[in-house]
Amino acid sequence: MEQIGGLLVPFIAMGAIMYFLLWRPEQAKRKKHQNMLENLSKGDEIVTNGGLHGKILGLSNDKNIILIVVGELNNQEVKVQISRSSVAFLKKGGELIEGE
Repeated sequence: MEQIGGLLVPFIAMGAIMYFLLWRPEQAKRKKHQNMLENLSKGDEIVTNGGLHGKILGLSNDKNIILIVVGELNNQEVKVQISRSSVAFLKKGGELIEGE
C-alpha cells in the first residue's frame, strides 16, 4: 500500500505544476481576450488574426460582425466585414494590446 502512495505523489506534483504553469495562465489570457472582444467599440483600431489592420466603423446588432475600414483606394474607403472572434489585438498609441 505504501508503494502506491509513493507512486501517487509524483503524479500529483506533476498535475499541480501543469495547473499552475499551463492551464491557469491560459485561462487568465483567454478571459482577458474575451473581455477585450466584448468591449470593442466604434473608432477602436484593431489587428485581426490574419494581420489586417483597420479601424472599427460599426458593429452589427448581434455584435458578431464588425465593419472596419482598412485603407483608401481611388479616394474611397476600403471597408471589410469581419467576425468579432477574428480580432487578435487592440491598437492604442501604435502599440498592440492583447487584452485589457
